[in-house]
Amino acid sequence: MEVGIVAQRGNSRAAELAGEIRRALTETAVAVTLDSATAAALDREGRPPEALADCSLVVSIGGDGTFLYTARAVAPAPVMGVNLGEVGFLNVTAPGEAVEAVREEVHRLRTTADPEFQEMPQVTASGDGWGLPPALNEIAVLGPQRGHGNGIDIEVRVDGDLYTGSHADGVLVATPTGSTAYNLSEGGPLVNPSVGGFVVTEMCADGPMPSLVVSPESTVTVQIDGADLAYAVADGRTREELSPPTQVEIRRAPEPVRVAGPPLDFFTALGKLD
Repeated sequence: MEVGIVAQRGNSRAAELAGEIRRALTETAVAVTLDSATAAALDREGRPPEALADCSLVVSIGGDGTFLYTARAVAPAPVMGVNLGEVGFLNVTAPGEAVEAVREEVHRLRTTADPEFQEMPQVTASGDGWGLPPALNEIAVLGPQRGHGNGIDIEVRVDGDLYTGSHADGVLVATPTGSTAYNLSEGGPLVNPSVGGFVVTEMCADGPMPSLVVSPESTVTVQIDGADLAYAVADGRTREELSPPTQVEIRRAPEPVRVAGPPLDFFTALGKLD
């Protein structure tokens, strides 16, 4: 068995905890690989995070941003989140419980013939000759600038049927996980993961439609006009520059993110928003 560890860059507590988990696992004859940045912080040898994709388990130490970064890099390896952030929707394990929780998860993986993981759906966007990597939170289609007098003209269709058409700052297609993030800040609803749908939310639209929850099997098509430039953005990190008029197709990604460790509790996480 091999366990990978990715700690939040520039966070000395995250690096320290990575070292503690590494020592605890090596004492039980578990091979441990650190990503390059974590290894540098601990003065050890490491590998690029993408090289951890073959690990039986990858431990992400930091906030939700670190979890997202780790999940993108190491897919399809299962990821266990240790929370050093404020909200931590994706990171269940507290720092003081991390070493023991990782030990327990390693024991489960060693002794279970076919271990199960929580699966969290992702969305992806594509267009003429381009595609974005999967996003665990949301795909945003938006103009180059927000605010009055800016934005883009959008027409949004769900499986070919017209849902809305207006001038707006943009539109989001969020997963249930992402419903608690950018979507919520734009006035969209919270979506319990058990629902399984994706939520479409306009951003500061003229005469907006209410947010719409669609089947995870649906294809959302966004036609963009009325601007010289627009963007499609995955999880606020990876973007594609677009030249309107053009279309963006958004659908469920083939592979979900697999989450290891203690189960995510949606309602407990909601309490952290207060």
